[in-house]
Amino acid sequence: MPLDPRARRLLSMLATAGSADRERPSVEQRRQSLAKLMQFARNDVGAVTIQDGHFRGPAGPLRYRLYTPTDEAVDTGAPGAGFVYFHGGGLVAGSIDTHDRVAAALAAAGKCRLVSIDYRLAPEHKFPAAFEDALAAVRFAIDHASALGIDRNRIVVGGDSAGATLAAAVCQHPGGTTGFGIAAQCLICPVLDFSRSWPSRELFGTGYLVDAATWQADLADCLPEPTDLHDPRISPLCLADLSGLPPAIIHTAEFDPMRDEGNAYAARLADAGVTVAHVCHDGMVHNFHALGTLLPQAKSALELIGRQIRSLPHAPAAQ
Repeated sequence: MPLDPRARRLLSMLATAGSADRERPSVEQRRQSLAKLMQFARNDVGAVTIQDGHFRGPAGPLRYRLYTPTDEAVDTGAPGAGFVYFHGGGLVAGSIDTHDRVAAALAAAGKCRLVSIDYRLAPEHKFPAAFEDALAAVRFAIDHASALGIDRNRIVVGGDSAGATLAAAVCQHPGGTTGFGIAAQCLICPVLDFSRSWPSRELFGTGYLVDAATWQADLADCLPEPTDLHDPRISPLCLADLSGLPPAIIHTAEFDPMRDEGNAYAARLADAGVTVAHVCHDGMVHNFHALGTLLPQAKSALELIGRQIRSLPHAPAAQ
C-alpha cells in the first residue's frame, strides 16, 4: 500500500519543522524532539488510575508508574495480568512521562496492570545499564506481584522501538522465561538488529520519522568501545536459537526503517516453534501507535494489542 495520507502530512510537517543541515543531532535535541512528538499521543481507549513508585535497581532506585484500568473487569481484587513496559527513545531519550498516554492506553486496552519503567539512559549510563535495569524491573514485578495486583504467571514483557529491544533481550536471557514467568513478549515497532543493513533501513532511512543519523547517534552514545553489534542484548535477532521463548505479539509498520528486522524476527520465532501473532500495519510509519492525535490507526492498533494480551494463557509457574 502507499504511505497513508495522514502519515505523509505528519512527515511533511516534521520535515518543515526540522533542521535540514543537522547531520548528527545532539542528545538534548533527540530528547526534546521525542518529547514534542509524544505530545501527539492520546489515550482514548479507557480510563486508568496511576500510582508512582520506586524499586531497587542495579545502581540505585528506579522510578516506575503503575497503571490500573478502572474497568469493572479488573476491579475485583483478584490479581490480573501484568505488563512490564519499556518506553522507546533509542535508549537515549524518553521516560515514563513522555510515554504516559501510550502506557495508559495499553493498560486500558489489555485490561492489565501495566508497570512502566524509567530505566537509565545513555550516554550518562552506557550499555548494558538499560538492559540490567530491564532485568531488574521484571524481577521486581515477579517478586512484588501480589502488592502490584498482578498474577505472577501472567506477565507480559514489552515495549516499543528501543524499549522492544530491551523486552526481546530480557525474554532471551538465560532462565528469563520460566524463571521470570513471562507469559508473552509484546514488541511494537521493534529495533532488533544493528549487525547488518536491512533493505527497509536503506529505503526509509531518511524522512520517515526516525532517520539514520538519529539511530547512528543513539548507537554511538549507548555503546562503549569496542562492542560487538552481534551481541543479542543489542541485536536480539542475532541469537542463534530462538526456541523455547515466550509467545510473541509483534507489530511492525510498512514504512518503518526497522520493518524488515521485526518481520524477520516474527518469522524466525515461528520457525522455532514459538507462537507468534504478527501484524505489519499498511501505510504506517515508526511509532505510529503513539500518534493517535494525528493517526486514527493508532487506536485500532492499541485495541488489537489489548485483545491479544487478554487472550494470552498463563506462563509456566515463576520460580
